[in-house]
Amino acid sequence: MRHPLSTYRLQIRESFTLDDAAEVTGYLRDLGVSWAYLSPILEATPGSDHGYDVVDATRVDSARGGAEGLDRFAAAARAEGLGILIDIVPNHMGVSEPRSNAWWWDVLRLGRASAHATAFDIDWEFGGGKVRVSVLGDHLDAVIDEISYDPTPADDAPDGLIRYYDHAFPVAPGTGTDAAASGSRDAIEALLDAQNFELRFWQDEAAELNYRRFFAVTTLAGVRVERPEVFQATHAEILRWVREGLADGLRVDHPDGLVDPGGYLDQLAAALTEAGGPDAGYVLVEKILEHGEALPSWWKTAGTTGYDALAEIDRVLTDPAGEAALDALDARLRTASDLAPLTGWHDLIHDTKRKIADSIQVSEIRRIVRGLPAPLREEFEVEVLQDALAEILACFPTYRSYLPAGRAHLDAAAGEAEVRRPELGDVIEKLVPALADTALEIAWRFQQTTGPVMAKGVEDTAFYRFTRLGSLTEVGGDPGQFSLDVAGFHAAQAARHASWPTAMTTLSTHDTKRGEDTRARIAVLAEIPERWAEVLEEFRGIASTGHGPFDALLWQAIVGAWPATASTRHGLSEYRERLHAYAEKAAREASEVTGWWEQDEAFEDRMHALVDAATGRAADRVRAFVDEISAAGWSNGLSAKLLQLLGAGVPDVYQGSELWEQSLVDPDNRRAVDFAERRRLLASIDAEGAASPAVDETGAAKLLVTSRALRVRREKPLDVYRALEAAGVASDHVVALDRGGVFAVATRLPWGLAERGGWGDTVLLLPETPVTDVLTGREFPGGPTPLSALLATYPVALLVR
Repeated sequence: MRHPLSTYRLQIRESFTLDDAAEVTGYLRDLGVSWAYLSPILEATPGSDHGYDVVDATRVDSARGGAEGLDRFAAAARAEGLGILIDIVPNHMGVSEPRSNAWWWDVLRLGRASAHATAFDIDWEFGGGKVRVSVLGDHLDAVIDEISYDPTPADDAPDGLIRYYDHAFPVAPGTGTDAAASGSRDAIEALLDAQNFELRFWQDEAAELNYRRFFAVTTLAGVRVERPEVFQATHAEILRWVREGLADGLRVDHPDGLVDPGGYLDQLAAALTEAGGPDAGYVLVEKILEHGEALPSWWKTAGTTGYDALAEIDRVLTDPAGEAALDALDARLRTASDLAPLTGWHDLIHDTKRKIADSIQVSEIRRIVRGLPAPLREEFEVEVLQDALAEILACFPTYRSYLPAGRAHLDAAAGEAEVRRPELGDVIEKLVPALADTALEIAWRFQQTTGPVMAKGVEDTAFYRFTRLGSLTEVGGDPGQFSLDVAGFHAAQAARHASWPTAMTTLSTHDTKRGEDTRARIAVLAEIPERWAEVLEEFRGIASTGHGPFDALLWQAIVGAWPATASTRHGLSEYRERLHAYAEKAAREASEVTGWWEQDEAFEDRMHALVDAATGRAADRVRAFVDEISAAGWSNGLSAKLLQLLGAGVPDVYQGSELWEQSLVDPDNRRAVDFAERRRLLASIDAEGAASPAVDETGAAKLLVTSRALRVRREKPLDVYRALEAAGVASDHVVALDRGGVFAVATRLPWGLAERGGWGDTVLLLPETPVTDVLTGREFPGGPTPLSALLATYPVALLVR
């Protein structure tokens, strides 16, 4: 199977089309990239900036360049020797603008008679034969006067349209009347009753929706890709790319949402082989593994997209000595804010997952209840069954199981649920056999529900409540695991090299909560927890929301993402707007004081005032603290990048992250990238006789590390993975590895290293052979080598024989 040596992810959208991507292929080659990795390119909802809301799986989005743009991009990539990896979205389709999605539109018009009715996962019986569409601003009887009928025929709506503000829906054949067109309330009611869809209050989506969706996003309707005809229809264009040499591999978005991820991957592998031959099977899955969880070994995939590697790299660069002090700070903040102390990460996520199960996932749980065997539904009341299912979901330890594999996860969840809720013990005991019986639809549907509860309860709620160190609350990471020692890091790397050598690794994606260098700077706080407590107290004295843990989260984000451009008035203004958006999202996701459904205006006013203060009257003070910790943050950033690029697996460089990547959560991490600046900087670094760039706010040193590491990876086989040992007083401050004649050396815990006076007599035990540091050009004889000499210029070194 052909696979990349590295990838570079490009966000394809209307403002950066496939033709724009074609123009940077030469830069990617110069950088050292092996394959270009494209975000979804099938036709998406008009105006979509991300592309995960596909509305037409049969063609490349014209707004992103269309089929011709893909041809031009592929030709440019091939001319530069680049492979092509493309993101695909088999789990769901976008339905926020129904008319843009011909399949969904046809289902709304014709209902179960539509040729596409089986493409979507709809519970027709529960909906009374209708699709429930939750778009109204209130219950129907309160807004019916705002609904009108337009009888004007159109090609896709021969019987006219039902309109509600900007929303339009197709009228079922033969149901339009002159009375409805005149605006008669009774006639409008009769017209609505005759449709194959039911308009409902938007808040009904949580409990009354009758189609599966992506997590809690009602505008992303679940697709039944397990049906052969649906697979063929949604993959024909994708397979054409492979057949015609326009793509070499695929990244599969959210496989956990599918009925049977393993079965889907089997089907995809067979189709890829048929389309492109035996070398066409490079497939990655966007699979989030919980701490200690292994990827199913029987899946036909090269591996995950690398969040597990991200967690390992972040933690080996986090000082374990800071844990107790940061816990104590968090406890003080909670006490001062009249909040109950945290009893632990596991208990926190149980409660946040339960909150999700009791709110935005109720419709999915009720659908499982409706599918339970009749004896269970006769023995127990619906509310009791729903309560027990919600408790099992809240206790489920992973994103999902893959029955019959993973039965132990279900048993463990049930056991914990019985301990937490002993009064439900009888019903839980009787539910488990049904949930484990793969002959029953509900067993598969339950597995599709554990993921949304996990994702929304942990990543999108608990991550914003567990605030002791924001760099650890990252996708795929377990914030309960504070750090990882060097031996543990090497063990994880060696396991990846042995089991999943062509899996992707990452440090930043469009889904990370913070960019890699934002996290690298925040990680410094673990080395100086007492100093951070002093600074946070000072900052909170300037501006506070009154909620201590949220203040800690927000001030960490402000400090971690503080950009070089904030030294200018324009840059500070731009950063202020980014922070306002982040603060709003973080507070509403945490849903402790304010939320998406109901806002606490007074709290949000204080929150926005805090942002204004941080970027206004307190800006100089914030900048001073940023300056205090920036050097250590840059050291962490360079170390993380080198460990990722030279570590086990296939490293992905997220667009723009070859310079400092100090983004916050989506959509902040999808801001435009200045490729012209990166091209200019790379040329200056590559120029003959160029001086080694300084480690400073420009990020040129990171570009040096990234380009040299990618080029080494492209030019030399990295066919082994071995830990390198250090000896001496500061040996705990280095992580070093041998990839078979290529050696990566990275500083860890740089603040503590400086406090102890540097490397002292510490040496790295290199093989007895001369090596050259490709970052500086300096040569070393090999053998025991003083780290004070090896890392005199940069906190990292990349040595080749």
